[in-house]
Amino acid sequence: MASGLRALAMAGFVSAGTLSGAPGLEADPGCATDAILVFDGSGSMAEVAHDPSGTPRIIDARAAMRRAIPDITPFRDLGLLVYGPGGADACSGIDLRFRPAPDMGPAVIDAIERLEPAGLTPLAASVEHAAEALDYRTRPAIVVLVTDGNETCGGTPCALGTRLASRAADLRVHVIGFKVVDDFFGWNSPEARTYTGGETVAKCLADATGGLFVSTRTVDDLTHALRETLGCALIGRAATAPGAVGRAPG
Repeated sequence: MASGLRALAMAGFVSAGTLSGAPGLEADPGCATDAILVFDGSGSMAEVAHDPSGTPRIIDARAAMRRAIPDITPFRDLGLLVYGPGGADACSGIDLRFRPAPDMGPAVIDAIERLEPAGLTPLAASVEHAAEALDYRTRPAIVVLVTDGNETCGGTPCALGTRLASRAADLRVHVIGFKVVDDFFGWNSPEARTYTGGETVAKCLADATGGLFVSTRTVDDLTHALRETLGCALIGRAATAPGAVGRAPG
């Protein structure tokens, strides 16, 4: 039991069931930091990746969300921003669905279940919008970007990462690449033409802000990456009455 809990703590996440069953442990106070999940709803999410017999990315992404999000939102206030569909043109569909609030798991999962992928990939504009919604200049904040590719709307994620880092009180942008494919729209991604740092230019955002970049291919991979970037570490605490563990302070 103890070794298993230590392993979960090192991985950076814990489920509600595990926490309530560990009377000597509680969620790290870092879980008080609000977060926004920036989710890729672009048209390519409706496509399969390298395996023509595989399922569309959006199907696998929904499965990962159903697994991971219920373990996260009991302890961290979470919001959701979706990019891709619904704009006046292919690059203007940036929609802040929810600001961070307690116990947003069902709302986040439902929004992604209902999502119909469309449009292109305004990575930089979406992450900047999320950071502004988190008041990142004056408060600690976390942005987790899930993307299947590169910027395709003329934005410059590397320049944005540098700018955010220089202005932020304490901002981490974590980037999860999900079944990333070659950039077919390099003409509309200025930095991608010269970027050599990884499979997607979005990695710049993580590098500049001290965040994580995680490359994922499967539902299990994506589930783990969401827990790693949004989940709560376990820490020791003084003994309390049974059942006293609740939400992290914040």
